[in-house]
Amino acid sequence: MFERPDVGERAVLVHIEFSSHGEKSEDPGEFRELVASAGVEHAATVTGTRKQPSPRLFVGEGKLEEIRDAVASNEADVVLFNHALSPSQERNIERELKCRVLDRTGVILDIFAQRARTHEGKLQVELAQLEHMSTRLVRGWTHLERQKGGIGLRGPGETQLETDRRLLRARIKSINARLDKVRRQRVQGRRARQRADIPTVSLVGYTNAGKSTLFNHITTASVYVADQLFATLDPTLRRLDLPDLGPVIFADTVGFIRHLPHKLVEAFRATLEETTQASLLLHVVDSHDDRRDENMQQVENVLHEIGADEVPVLQVFNKIDLLENFTPRVERNEQGEPVRAWVSAVTGAGIPELFDAIVERLAEDVIHRFVVLGPADGKLRALLHQSGYVLSETHRESGDSVLEVRLQNRDWLQLLSRAGVLPEDIRYDAGPDSGA
Repeated sequence: MFERPDVGERAVLVHIEFSSHGEKSEDPGEFRELVASAGVEHAATVTGTRKQPSPRLFVGEGKLEEIRDAVASNEADVVLFNHALSPSQERNIERELKCRVLDRTGVILDIFAQRARTHEGKLQVELAQLEHMSTRLVRGWTHLERQKGGIGLRGPGETQLETDRRLLRARIKSINARLDKVRRQRVQGRRARQRADIPTVSLVGYTNAGKSTLFNHITTASVYVADQLFATLDPTLRRLDLPDLGPVIFADTVGFIRHLPHKLVEAFRATLEETTQASLLLHVVDSHDDRRDENMQQVENVLHEIGADEVPVLQVFNKIDLLENFTPRVERNEQGEPVRAWVSAVTGAGIPELFDAIVERLAEDVIHRFVVLGPADGKLRALLHQSGYVLSETHRESGDSVLEVRLQNRDWLQLLSRAGVLPEDIRYDAGPDSGA
């Protein structure tokens, strides 16, 4: 859209600690992982402390000189800040350093642009990029900011910038319209699953927590897996049959990160709605990460932002193979409900226990009863056997049969309707030998 220097492969990273900030600062190690995930070589890191950011240059004059020296000595092509910069700060720093400057949001957007594979994913990334670019567009037209006087020097001035803004707004409007269509299609798909009473389990968690590895292990899918941030962008849905539940849809979603750009959350809302409409969330946590608790809080913040904080959650502490002498287990709350499972998606340790916990959380309406059927109830008995819901069957001298059945309440009501039997007409028993 406008001429800019190409982003090189060598970068100088800048991380500043601010004493006036109440919240904990960004993690420099995580930022280096972000840069590596973007395919950029880390040439040097410049660190420092300030009370608060400078309004014009974000850093002080001395620190700016240090960054300039690092760029020159390492022949770097780009300077990456582990912070959010305003458009004017980016413009001022670029003017001083004579090289490309990107903030944390720009790096994340670049990674998303590289990883998007589906048409929907590319649209969502482009929308986020255009929204981000719209506030920085003036940087590309500094040579046309003012009209010049004199014959032969009267140029279009701001007209070119306004033209660019108009084209940008038109493109954003077009992408939003196409994403609205995608959103309607997703809503239709979810309604179809809801009509069929198929529960959805959505995997969420901090980026690089092992969601895709766990997803592949559970569903035997082949989702791209890599030890890097944001390896998964495009959502993947798989259908799986679970004992006592029948078909369940599992959804792998994009990972979250600290200060995930708001525009990115907005752009991916169509995808993230799979999370808000899920029957159960598997919050996958890297149990080996030193900032585990902080990462969990960040995920909960994003879930709250997208309106998914009311969906039931089962925490899955992954990567226990990296912990010493740790065995898989399932932890329960005071009501005996599974709330946390410790597993290893790589070795498969704890996966069977995780399946049991998922079934238990989803099967809250599963009935396990002993049903007494007389000779006239042959149709219902045949339907129960055909559907595979009968665990055992005994016969009484009276001619009645006692069937031990286990199935979801909705399936039970459907079978009764097909057999033409009213629920209040069914006789139950405490056990197969009762009254024999």
